[in-house]
Amino acid sequence: MVKKTNKGFTLIEILVSSALLVIIGAGYLSLQYLMSKSQVVVFNSYLSVEEANSILTQMINEIRNARQSDDGAYMLDTANDQEIIFYSDINANGIVERVRYTLSGNQLIKGVTEPTGNPPTYDLTKEKVAVVSSNIRNGTAPIFYYYNKDWPTDTTNNPLPSANRISDTTLIKVILRENTNPNSPNTDYVMESEATLRMLKLN
Repeated sequence: MVKKTNKGFTLIEILVSSALLVIIGAGYLSLQYLMSKSQVVVFNSYLSVEEANSILTQMINEIRNARQSDDGAYMLDTANDQEIIFYSDINANGIVERVRYTLSGNQLIKGVTEPTGNPPTYDLTKEKVAVVSSNIRNGTAPIFYYYNKDWPTDTTNNPLPSANRISDTTLIKVILRENTNPNSPNTDYVMESEATLRMLKLN
């Protein structure tokens, strides 16, 4: 009499195999989630860096080309730690705009006022305002630093105190801290650049 052997899987083996597959599948999905999340963070950081670089480059170019306004006002109107107002032909069209950069919370705001009329005047009620970034993390630290013609030799009077900024500034430094993730201050991207007021050098 030939004895038959059962070569199939037992119920317990099937259950164990199924459990292992579920565990492996869950682990794979978790890994995919973590990798996707990491990629999103990296991508957002990249966008933050690109945005900050673009903003800083534009600000520096506009400040460097500051000049007397079309109504005869001095090129620098306001020189505060977190706000600067100056006049510059930002569109290279021969018209000098009044340009304002202000930090409000985490928002860097840009206001532009074009001159109107003859003789030209700057109607501040017609200022065009836009938020250029909502990811600025300077907090209470200055964005703008002002220096006189003796910098960097003169470290005693520089950066300039508020009272001397309008009359003595020849160079402006801009420092921006940007981060798309407010809960991760250790990953702030810090950029720094400076601009010499070109029209002062020509005079």
